Amino acid sequence: MSTEPVVVTESLGGSALSRAARAGQLGAWYRATPRGAEWTAYAAQVRDSVASDWYERLAPAMAATGAAAERIRRAADGRGIVVTTGQQPGLFGGPLMTLIKALSARALADTLQELTGLPVAPVFWAATDDADFDEAAVISVALDGGVRELRLEQRAPAGTPMSRVPLARADVDSLATWIRDACGSAPHASYLALVMHAYENGGTVGDAYVTALRDLLEPLQIAVVDASHPAVARASEPLLRRAALESESLAGALRERNADIAASGFSPQVEEVAGLSLVFLNTDGTKRRLPLREAASLGALNHGASLSATVLLRPVLERHILPTAGYLGGPGEFAYFAQVSAVANALDVPAPLALPRWSATIIEPRVRRVLDDFGVEPAALADPHALETRVARERFPADTVAAIAALRRDLDADLTALGQRGTGLVSEAVIDGLRRSMEHRVARLDRRFTAAAKRRETDAMRAIATARGSLFPHGVRQERKLAYAPFLARYGPALLERMLDAAHAHARVLVSGEPTLASASAAAPAPV
Repeated sequence: MSTEPVVVTESLGGSALSRAARAGQLGAWYRATPRGAEWTAYAAQVRDSVASDWYERLAPAMAATGAAAERIRRAADGRGIVVTTGQQPGLFGGPLMTLIKALSARALADTLQELTGLPVAPVFWAATDDADFDEAAVISVALDGGVRELRLEQRAPAGTPMSRVPLARADVDSLATWIRDACGSAPHASYLALVMHAYENGGTVGDAYVTALRDLLEPLQIAVVDASHPAVARASEPLLRRAALESESLAGALRERNADIAASGFSPQVEEVAGLSLVFLNTDGTKRRLPLREAASLGALNHGASLSATVLLRPVLERHILPTAGYLGGPGEFAYFAQVSAVANALDVPAPLALPRWSATIIEPRVRRVLDDFGVEPAALADPHALETRVARERFPADTVAAIAALRRDLDADLTALGQRGTGLVSEAVIDGLRRSMEHRVARLDRRFTAAAKRRETDAMRAIATARGSLFPHGVRQERKLAYAPFLARYGPALLERMLDAAHAHARVLVSGEPTLASASAAAPAPV
């Protein structure tokens, strides 16, 4: 058996709105995706729509070095364009999805560069201005016997951007043991080292996230923007001020779009919060969303204060300050782009182009062995109990299985006979009630036998738990929960190459306009 992991491209999934949009059914709310040769004219249009000094203004927020610096400079000074993606901070560099997004941007940038002849640079937007501490403070790792969630114990006041939340060294040290255990022998330990170096050197949650991403992504030619950097605030301020002053009209445009979405049988991804604008005011180390009236009368900002965008304004802002040919997003992001276009139209600025990111599952050799041992494919582990129950039942003593089956048959036959012979003495409802009660008791007995069998089959149950912890940690796809660092520490550059190859295949399909696995099955039910 191979000692290398297998990278499997997956369907992106998501809500009915997201799937319908990716299937091209909602063109009124989404910018049309160019097809084939159309990309060349579109790329030139994007390039010319942004001031030629965009990189000069944003370079301090990228602080790009090495291969990333070389690539972004080639696209600068009005010569080229960028492809973007992004994610809010996650503990120890975030989940595998963060890396998948970054590789998606690199692959699309490569593909567009080859097609259009323009220099195209991949850019990762690190949303360190995000204030969701609960999201940023957690990550999971797959271990022998299951999955473990790692969580920072410290807390942050509500509204505190991650760029201002200090990392507690004691917290990091207490969790480091688990992530190291998850790496095993770690033949490529340098990947774990760069992540741990970023988090063990203090600073803030946002600082550590940006440092870890830059150390990993810059050699892959991907520049990382720190969204909390003053250079971003300066470049963003004119559009954010407009959005504040025109907050009432933006709210009206969004309200109308949300009504259209609902009338079409979908649910808006981002719920309207009545009375609040799309702009945050950042001051005194925290951020708060401006009420409509306060935003509409916004005067001069106090020293040290700045504005930032809410989730529906951020893609519009990014497209406004960067020559972004496309933003690669996940299912939830793709869904809220139905609302984003209404914001862009109301501000009379170019609407960003949303594209589905690549999605993948990594099947490690140890997991493949478990699947083969039990004769199942990965999907069999999505149910939290089905495989364990099947294995336990298969390993029941034959006489126990026969006895339970006989008990059910005999009870059914006896109760049927009793009902026939007792006609006129007791009602059918009495017999039916007794039947349900007895069936419940037998089912309970069956479950107890199954649980006992599971306890006895400890090796089999542990193997299944190990595989499920890798493929469906906490009941969801691995890319959303598992840290990427252990995968890279175990498999190194070869895994990155496999992932990038698969991301390139996805990008070529996006550019050609052919149906993708990520956009297929618009009518399929949304995953739980």
